[in-house]
Amino acid sequence: MQSHYGEVLNIIIAMLLGLMIGAEREYRSKPAGLRTLMLVSVGSCIFTMLSLKIGIANPDRLAANIITGIGFLGAGAIFKDDNKISGITTATTIWVCAALGMSVGSGHLILAFVGAISVLVVLSLLVFLENFIDRSSRTRDYRIVCDSSTSTLSNYELIFTDNDFRIVRGSQTVTAVTCTGRWQLTGSQNQHQQLVNILLKDPTIKELDF
Repeated sequence: MQSHYGEVLNIIIAMLLGLMIGAEREYRSKPAGLRTLMLVSVGSCIFTMLSLKIGIANPDRLAANIITGIGFLGAGAIFKDDNKISGITTATTIWVCAALGMSVGSGHLILAFVGAISVLVVLSLLVFLENFIDRSSRTRDYRIVCDSSTSTLSNYELIFTDNDFRIVRGSQTVTAVTCTGRWQLTGSQNQHQQLVNILLKDPTIKELDF
């Protein structure tokens, strides 16, 4: 029975590491939160210990399949909403938690603790840098519907240019009654707010999506 103490300790450590990262994700209301990441870490730890026990001749076979299984689990957290892909950070966090659990299960505790601290630094501290970059350079999709006119859409592009946006023109649809234009604009948060205020005051616009 004495030989099992180290394995129990490994499971507890894996659970605590999953708890640390899961608590940060739970605080930010992310899809993979406390329980999910704790289970991923503990499960990876147990599978790794089993791999070392039952796969003595080739212990990497079972451990390698952990990565494949976590890949499927992480893929379920990624989804596309409009033109934006969400959940990649969540999927990556699940993947890293599995790596931490495998580190604990294989006895590399220092590696696991340093890895967990690195993950927390990336998730907690670098979010401020990410928000700063997002405020400085944010891409939005705009859709404008107005009365049918050969020059109206070009006039809107002049407004975009005057407000220093980087412009990617999307589809342009013209009917006998209306004219619909789609653009992808990149600029700062303040630029987008100013543009929305200008467009909302434009009486020629029938519909505005942004």
